[in-house]
Amino acid sequence: MRVTELRGGLVLLSPLAGWSTPLEEIPDPVFAGRMLGDGLAVDPTGDTLHAPCDGEIITLPQSKHAVTLRTGGGAEILMHIGIDTVGLGGAGFEAHVHPGRRVAAGERLITFDLDLIARRARSLLTPILVMEGCGFTVVRSIGNRELSVGDVLMEIAPAAEAGEPRSVEAQSEIAAGELQRVRVALEHGIHARPAAQIVNALKGVEGQVSIVAHGRSANARSTVALMKLGVRKGDEVEVRATGGEASSAIDAVAALLGAAHGEGASARAMRRGSTVPPQAATDAVEVRAGAALPGVIASRGLAVGQAVRLAVREIEVTRTGAGLTHETSQLDRARAQVRDRLQAARGSASSTAREIVEAHLELLDDPELAESAQALMVDGASAAYSWRQAIRGSIEALRALGDPRMAERVDDLLDLERQVLLSLSGNAGAAAQELPPDAIVIAEELLPSQFVALDAGRLAGIGLAAGGATSHVSILAAAMGIPALVALGPVVGRIADGTPLLLDAEAGLLHVDPGAERLDATRRLLERGAVRRAAEREAAQQDCYTADGVRIEVFANIGSLAEAQAAVRNGAEGCGLLRTEFLFLERETPPSEAEQRAEYQQLAAALGGRPLTVRTLDIGGDKPIPYLPMPAEENPALGLRGVRTSLWRPDLLRQQLRAILGVRPYGQCRILLPMITDVAEIRSVRAMVEEARAANGRHEPIEVGVMIETPASALLAESIAVEADFFSIGTNDLTQYTLAMDRGHPELAARLDALHPAVLRLIARTVEGAQPRKRMVAVCGGLASDPVAAPILIGLGVHELSAVPSVIPRLKALIRKRTMAECAGVARQALEQSSAEAVRALAMRLAERESETA
Repeated sequence: MRVTELRGGLVLLSPLAGWSTPLEEIPDPVFAGRMLGDGLAVDPTGDTLHAPCDGEIITLPQSKHAVTLRTGGGAEILMHIGIDTVGLGGAGFEAHVHPGRRVAAGERLITFDLDLIARRARSLLTPILVMEGCGFTVVRSIGNRELSVGDVLMEIAPAAEAGEPRSVEAQSEIAAGELQRVRVALEHGIHARPAAQIVNALKGVEGQVSIVAHGRSANARSTVALMKLGVRKGDEVEVRATGGEASSAIDAVAALLGAAHGEGASARAMRRGSTVPPQAATDAVEVRAGAALPGVIASRGLAVGQAVRLAVREIEVTRTGAGLTHETSQLDRARAQVRDRLQAARGSASSTAREIVEAHLELLDDPELAESAQALMVDGASAAYSWRQAIRGSIEALRALGDPRMAERVDDLLDLERQVLLSLSGNAGAAAQELPPDAIVIAEELLPSQFVALDAGRLAGIGLAAGGATSHVSILAAAMGIPALVALGPVVGRIADGTPLLLDAEAGLLHVDPGAERLDATRRLLERGAVRRAAEREAAQQDCYTADGVRIEVFANIGSLAEAQAAVRNGAEGCGLLRTEFLFLERETPPSEAEQRAEYQQLAAALGGRPLTVRTLDIGGDKPIPYLPMPAEENPALGLRGVRTSLWRPDLLRQQLRAILGVRPYGQCRILLPMITDVAEIRSVRAMVEEARAANGRHEPIEVGVMIETPASALLAESIAVEADFFSIGTNDLTQYTLAMDRGHPELAARLDALHPAVLRLIARTVEGAQPRKRMVAVCGGLASDPVAAPILIGLGVHELSAVPSVIPRLKALIRKRTMAECAGVARQALEQSSAEAVRALAMRLAERESETA
């Protein structure tokens, strides 16, 4: 293979067979944020890494998971097979080259066990990077396409103003200046990620900095030079620096090297719920004005404000107790106090917050936690010490599982530990930190209870060093519409209180003191947005029609009284989906018929006569409840779920149907059956409805609809329409089952897009099947809450959208600007696309044209 020279640069060939992907899709902020360099990722389908060009191998760690090649012109190319593969310790990798060897383009470098890495690594995505500071830049790249080994991947050229490459190792010792010896605590030594974090930590610091190990010195501003040192956990290194900020530079590097969890702290926090350790040593160095810190988007939006550092101190506990009786009573009192507070908060919470509260209540009464704490108190420990040790033991057990989905439960345990310890110390009612107006809270971590204690009226945004996009704080921020970035790394701890900030949770960047002009421009943008949203909220109180007069009903998905009230305020024309699971979860016995009827009646009253669509209990092995012991299932998503569970326990279904039929005025409610796959299921439930109707003395019929959540029900829509009065498409599950991707899987979540043409074709098939019987088709899944999807859904024949309450005003405003002809046209184009990305790009172009003409 030959590499084409180009304008002083060169063409890099694909080193792998696979699919080229933007760096932003990598589930790691160091790579996604381009801290190591620019380039592309390849999702491999082959098992061999080849040289992308001629060059010399300059780094190859013992773990053999990555290799760096330097071209004759000085460009440095890093190829990192998978994410977090350093932890495999070389298992599954075989290297065919060594440092110092010259290779030709296309030559075999490393072979690897694709299946083993897929099972044990966080991701197979393989970054191909032009290293930051090597003096070269990417001028063109070939993204989002299938690749064979040797296909053109990208073109690189010398940077226009590149000076001497930062990646050149320090050529001489720093004779004068300061020095500190540090024992390296990084789990896997200095590999790519921590090397990038060290370089990033020094960006705002003046002076020369080097690290000396094994008799060699490396420029601490060069990721390649740092990786070439071969530093492992436990090695002692020297950190040397000169210049006016030498002490601060050494402190910053030493803090990263010496932190037990410093390696990829922010990334690890995302996948397993750990917290970034305090980086107090870096506080002396402020981040330079104009810096843009990359993070992970947790809640989209823009915010302008001032930095408010939220310092959360560890609660001190005494190990020795005052006797078993005293300590037991103290712990019982504290737990009862926390329980009362949580139960009080549950009633008025949104469904999102209530789920978190219920998780905390469940853990508070967990018998293993109580028993562990009791055993320690028997041995003479204090209540506070015993509770902390019990919690920490459970956290370590969860982390040992290596399951990224356990991160949320770790957050819950840490939060519960803090709440009980505060009650034990008598500070449970202590006031939260007072915020100034337009506060952008900066913290290492934030627990859900700390978040909800903040004054939402003064909170403009959140920037966290640790955390992940699916943490409970991220979910709460999104539910409240507060822009948030997480996994910003320890550098965020160097931002001084009061620093002007622009938090761009659309681009994933936190801009530090970007200048008055940019701040003012963003404020004007936010003000225009606020005016637009106010106008949309006012207009949302009217019924919704397209620009050419076609009626489109916009309903709300709700799960509590607070959400029903919010839905009405935001212009919902009814409830298209009431999630009744809130009545059945977190309790030892099922709710009575009277209790259910009272709850439904309260919600019906809050809706002011608007339609209330009550989905029957949607429960299964993925949501176990104590009074409904279910058989063990290897895959709950394919087992007893939805209506299957209800037919398995018809006593619970009959009770729920009677409660729904008891709501007044009769006819406001309609019944929605989840997870229907064939006609027989509907007939079985209809027989129970008729039985309940007779028992309640109701002679008028009640509408019974079905959820289209599986390809089977979509394909059988015409047959199902004979038995069902209306359809409601649940796009979340329909997408999951159509694409064969678990919607809870952290590595697949980004690819699970309901705008996939296969899903859209099933929606079109459902509408087609409904037409002969003139059945109304609604969408109540997540796609209904995506404004860019609305024209496509309407064009496919959907006439009811049921969305989250907050998006309803925007949704109605967008629908009113579209004609049915426009919607039908974009829907036809969407069905012809080959990927979800292509459909979304099509929808975004339509939205952009609208904004340009607005």
